[in-house]
Amino acid sequence: MSEHDVWTIQLGELDRRMGVEVIEESVEKVVTRMPVEGNRQSFGLLHGGAMVALGEATGSWAAVKHASTMGKVCVGVDISATHHRGARDGYVTATARPLSLGRTLCSHEVILTDDDGRRLCTVRITNLVTPPAGE
Repeated sequence: MSEHDVWTIQLGELDRRMGVEVIEESVEKVVTRMPVEGNRQSFGLLHGGAMVALGEATGSWAAVKHASTMGKVCVGVDISATHHRGARDGYVTATARPLSLGRTLCSHEVILTDDDGRRLCTVRITNLVTPPAGE
C-alpha cells in the first residue's frame, strides 16, 4: 500500500435523497445499493438516470479510494451506461471493480443488479487522478 490513508466513502446530498447505502468498500471493490421505491420514473420503472447516478457514485468512490492511496483525488472525465432491463421494486445493487488503476487515469466497470442477481445496467466510468486543489 502506501503511507497515505485510504479515503472513506461519505454520502452526498443526492446519495442520501436516493437512499444509497454503502455495503462494502475497498480499493478492489465498492458495493452500494438503493431502493427502487422513490427512484421510479412516471411509468413505474426504476429511472434510468437513477441507475446512472448510482453507477457514477459507486465508480467514482472506487476511483477516489484508489487515488487516495497516492495522496490524490479524482475528477470524472467519461461515463457511459447500457440499460439491460428494468425494475419495479426491491433494491438495486451496484458493484464497481477496476478495469485499470493508473497513476493518472483509472477506469471502473459498475454492474447494477436486481434482488435476483439479474443485470439491469452496466456503467463504465473513467476518472482523472490528480493532486488535491491547491497543490
